[in-house]
This record gives sequence, structure tokens and C-alpha cells, in this order.
Amino acid sequence: MPLLLLPAAARPLAPPLLHPSAAGGAARPCGPALQRGPRFRRRGVSSAAVASERPAVEGGSGRGGGYDAIVVGSGIGGLVAATQLAAKGARVLVLEKYVIPGGSSGYYRRDGFTFDVGSSVMFGFSDKGNLNLITQALEAVGHKMEVIPDPSTVHFHLPGDLSVLVHREYDDFIAELVNKFPHEKEGILKFYGTCWKIFNSLNSLELKSLEEPLYLFGQFFQKPLECLTLAYYLPQNAGDIARKFIKDQQLLSFIDAECFIVSTVNALQTPMINASMVLCDRHFGGINYPVGGVGGIAMSLADGLVDKGSEICYKANVTNVILENGKAVGVRLSNGKEFFAKTVISNATRWDTFGKLLKVEELPEEEKNFQKNYVKASSFLSIHMGVKASVLPADTDCHHFVLEDDWANLEKSYGSIFLSIPTVLDPSLAPEGHHILHIFTTAGIEDWEGLSRKDYEKKKELMASEIIKRLEKKLFPGLQDAIVLKEVGSPKTHRRFLARNDGTYGPMPRGKPKGLLAMPFNTTSIDGLYCVGDSCFPGQGVIAVAFSGIMCAHRVAADIGLEQRSPVLDAGLLGLLRWFRTLA
Repeated sequence: MPLLLLPAAARPLAPPLLHPSAAGGAARPCGPALQRGPRFRRRGVSSAAVASERPAVEGGSGRGGGYDAIVVGSGIGGLVAATQLAAKGARVLVLEKYVIPGGSSGYYRRDGFTFDVGSSVMFGFSDKGNLNLITQALEAVGHKMEVIPDPSTVHFHLPGDLSVLVHREYDDFIAELVNKFPHEKEGILKFYGTCWKIFNSLNSLELKSLEEPLYLFGQFFQKPLECLTLAYYLPQNAGDIARKFIKDQQLLSFIDAECFIVSTVNALQTPMINASMVLCDRHFGGINYPVGGVGGIAMSLADGLVDKGSEICYKANVTNVILENGKAVGVRLSNGKEFFAKTVISNATRWDTFGKLLKVEELPEEEKNFQKNYVKASSFLSIHMGVKASVLPADTDCHHFVLEDDWANLEKSYGSIFLSIPTVLDPSLAPEGHHILHIFTTAGIEDWEGLSRKDYEKKKELMASEIIKRLEKKLFPGLQDAIVLKEVGSPKTHRRFLARNDGTYGPMPRGKPKGLLAMPFNTTSIDGLYCVGDSCFPGQGVIAVAFSGIMCAHRVAADIGLEQRSPVLDAGLLGLLRWFRTLA
């Protein structure tokens, strides 16, 4: 079915990653207009109500506005926090800098192609268990999305001609891996078996804030063995566990690659709990692609937020968190407009939250510790392409990871390539007879600074050409000649249009961390200010930031009286968490 179901005037506005000037229309002053994101239909996208096409409604911007929470940014973490709060009866205002929600989980359209801005690998969309966090988030506000099951998670193409397809069915994946490493069968079963032990423990619990003591104590009394299992593995990393059972260096390198596509670091730097969530959920709930594209998740959450009586405002660039007597009480926009609420939730990175939004003389001690333990992970060079379908074999898998010659290049800039072809699952994303290729490779922003405009554009084309040649050689002969549309984004692109600090997509441990102990949670040292997203526990990835959003909403709801809480237990838990972090 062709994608273009609507006339040009009804299509969504500009891509959230590239060429925002195409959006058209002057930015309007931001009142808390009751605004919906453009609704995703079953096939294609409709811009039923984009912010710039609605009159701004004034009012509600003073201290009497009555908001329980203001959320800065509408990435998945921020939207999940907002919708969870709205579902609990809170009045929430989401302020989004761009013209549509989603951030790096947004979308854009070019010449009949609908591109996912970020990852097309979607966890958390199943209909069972407790880790189907996207499904739960949508259900909380009365929404559901049609999804397409992916028969595999990723096809690895690795040094030494090692090819491993991660099947949806766990037994099929294990059989393939054991076939490649028959001498490590016992170690493979023990490592992935440990992952399942952790996953099953986590999946048995109702996931809420780890900073809310009544919840923690309640879960412990209901599921003591599962809680103790998670506590045991909390300070451990996937690489340490793998090395207990596996000796083959190539197999350990494969597990590094497994973790790298989750966290952009090797297994020794990936918390075991994070690894277990992903390495098992891909088989338990599976990878499921939302019909119409990943951008539909944010659109549906934004619509659900409004359905619950809360609000979202676009073209609202927050520049300051307002403090009174050391407490966060509101925000100020770039146009000078102010909004006030009981609490403020920042979906910006912690570097931006404490380096730009907050005007404090000295960085809080907790943030000093965070920046001591973590650095900004690399950004990406991203290539979005439309190609003739004839260049791809009929049985092409949706997701590929390519590392051709040397394991040492795994974590180097431009060393490995992640490729998604979502049209393998949903052909409606491209015109008939075409496919979408979405290509990522890690890249540091320092490689792109200080260039003239001409040299910058030249470098983008050069680097993209080299990546395409590698894919042409490894997977798809004739790829270059099959390209009908190509757009390249550098780390500077990600910084500019997605407000990612230096283009980063989250924190990376400075050294070998002690699991998740050093990761900050949602509360901050500033009263009334909370953080959510990939620079909070449990880290990067759609399912992780959704978890962050659910935890944040639970904690905020407890703090404003929508959930039961115990101040005495609160103080004790806070002291215990701080003590644990000193161990990291």
C-alpha cells in the first residue's frame, strides 16, 4: 500500500532530525494549549493537530496554573512519566522544543519515505509479563498500537566470517550459537541461563520507583527470593559473569557485541541487569515493530496525555528551571514566558539539566559524583536512505550488525555498523518497489568541530560513502547505484535538532563500573526537581527510558500525595542508597 495517503498540506511537519526549516509557519507564543500530537493512523501519518496550526491558548502560566508537574521535553522517558502521572489524576504540562513529540524516537518524511529518527528495534511491546513497558504506558492512557512481530532481533556479521542470527525463539538462537561454538555449550547455557534467572526475577515484580520504600518493602515481602536475586546481581557486569562460564575469546567477543548494540560499551562495562533485560526480552516478548513507524509511540502517548486532561505544548524552548528558596517551582521559556508547578521533571540529559537549565553557583555533590563516574557516550553518524527494493535479497533480515575485520574496532568511531530495514516488516513506510535503510555508526563530536560549512558537508558525504561501500561489499552488492534518497546526520546534527549534549545518547562508565550502583535515580539534590531518561537508572534504550519514566512518575506521585508514602522509611532508604553509591 502506498504511504502517501494525505495531500501535502496534511502531512506532518519537518523531520525532528533534519531540515527543521521545512516546517513552515512562525512559532507562536506558548500558552498551555490543549494540543495533540499528529495522530498516527494504521498506515501512514496524519497531522490532525500540530502545534503551529492551532491558536495558542493563554492562561495557566502563573503560580495559580494548578499543574502538579511540568515535564521538560517529550522523549519517551518524559512522555511515559507524564502519561503515568496523568493516569494517576495529576495535571501535567509537557513542554517540547520541537513541533512534534518523540525526540530521538520521532519520525520524519521525505519523498514518500517515513523514517524513524532513532532505533527501529523495539522492545517492551509484547502482551505479557511486567517488562512490556511500552504496552503498559499506552494502556495507562487508553491507547494501543498494532505491531508486527520480527522473526529475529539482529543478524551479526563479525570477524572471522562469524555469522550469528538471533532468532526470536530462544532455543533456535541457542542451537545456532552452540553450533558455532560446540566446545562452549555448557558455558553458553550457564551464561544465558543466568540472564534468564535475572530476567525472570525482574519480570515477576511490579516495576515502580526504587526510591519509594513502601513499594520496595512490599515487593520484598511478596517476592523475597526474586528481590534478593536482583540485589545480588545489581553491582555486577555482564562481562564478569560471562568470564565465569566461558573461555573462548571469540565467543566472549561476541557477547561484547551483544552488549555493545544495547549500551555502546563492551560486556565488562554493561550492567548485568541491563544485559539480561534485553538478551531475554527479545525471546520472551520478542521484537515488535509498530505499524506506521516508531514515531507513532510518542504520538499515541501525547494523544493519551491530552485524553487524560493534561497538556502538551510545542515550540516551547525551556531555558531555565526556576528556583525559589532552593526548590524547583517552574520553568522559563526562551520567549520569557513562565510556567509554575509543584514539581519539575527534566527529560534533558543530566549534563544539560545541571549545566544549562539550572543556574547554580556550584554543581551539587551528587552530580559531581555522577560526572566523576560517567562520561558522555559517543554520538552517531546516521544515514537514512531510500533504495530500490531489487538490491536486497528476498529473505533479508530486518536488523544487521556489521564488524568486518578486527574485534578491536568494536568500540572505535566508525568501527562497526548497525543497520535497520524496517520496510522488511512494514512496506508501507516506503513507496512501492523501495526499501528504507537506516544506518548508524558511532562517532565523536570532536571529529566534526571546527570545519567550514563546505568541509563539513564534504566530510559527511565522504564518511557516508565509506560506510555504504562497506555494506555494499559485505551485504548488498550494487547498493550505491540503488540509492534514490540519502540524508546524512552527524553528531552535530543530533546535538542541534535533538538537544543531545554533544550528540551523546547517554552516560558511559569511565572505567569498569560496579553494575548499576553509580547510576543516578530520578530524584535530585534540588527539592522538587526530578530527572528522567537515558542519563538516569537504568540507562540507554527505549525500554530503559520507559522504565525510568514509570519509576519517576511513581516517585513524584508519592511526593505530591497521589501515592501512599512513609517519610520515616523515606529517610532510611535515602541513606541506604547513598551508602550503596559510595561503594561504586
